[in-house]
Amino acid sequence: MKLHFHPASTASRPVVLFCAEEKINYEPVVVDIMTGAHHKEPFASLNPSKMVPVLEDEDLVLTESSAILKYLADKTGSAAYPKDLKQRARVNERMDWFNTQQYREWGYHLIYPQVFPHHKRPTEDSQRETLERGKAQSEAWLQVMNDHVIGKHKYVCGDQITIADYFGAEILSAGDLIGVSFKRFPNVDRWMSTMRGLPSWKKVHETIDGFAASLKDKKFVTITA
Repeated sequence: MKLHFHPASTASRPVVLFCAEEKINYEPVVVDIMTGAHHKEPFASLNPSKMVPVLEDEDLVLTESSAILKYLADKTGSAAYPKDLKQRARVNERMDWFNTQQYREWGYHLIYPQVFPHHKRPTEDSQRETLERGKAQSEAWLQVMNDHVIGKHKYVCGDQITIADYFGAEILSAGDLIGVSFKRFPNVDRWMSTMRGLPSWKKVHETIDGFAASLKDKKFVTITA
C-alpha cells in the first residue's frame, strides 16, 4: 500500500497522523507540491485532479483525504470509524461539515490567500474583501463548533476519538501559519490541545511547524485571543 502525500499539505496530514496513531503501515511517496510535482507525470496521471493525498492499494487508486480515512479505518477495523449506523452517520456529518463549511472560509478565504502567492487575489481591494469575509465567517464557524459541534464533549463526535477529529484538527492546525489563537473559543481550544497531545502529532508536524516558524515575523489578518 502506497500513500502519495506531502507533509505540509493540509489534506495529507490527517491521513499521515491517523496512520501514525493506528500503526498502519504504508510505503510513503512524497510528492513535492512546493516545486509543482503534483502537476507533472507520473503523478498527474495517477490523480488527474493533481492534488494530494492519493492512496494506492493494489488495484485501488483512491483520492480525497476524507475517503482515504474512511477506507483505511474500515480496512483495519479501527474503532475510530464506528460500525454503529447512527454513530457512523455522525462521523460522516462532522467530516462533511469541516470540508464544506469551515474549511472553505478558513483555508481559501483567510489563510491561503495570505500565505501562497497563487491564492492571492488580483487586486488589493479584492484581497482585503476576501480576508475580511474569511475572518468573519471563520469566527462564526468556530463559534458554531465551540457551542454545538464540541460543546462539553472531549471530541467532535462525543467522548471517543474518531477519524472526524483527525480530519478536523488538521484543517484547524493550518491556522498556525498565520498565528491563529483559539482562546476565544474555549471548547475548540481545549479540543485542539487534546489533539496536539497525541503521541505522533509533533513528528507529523515537523515540516509544517518549520514552515510556520519561517512566517512568524510577517503580519497577517488573523484571529486573536
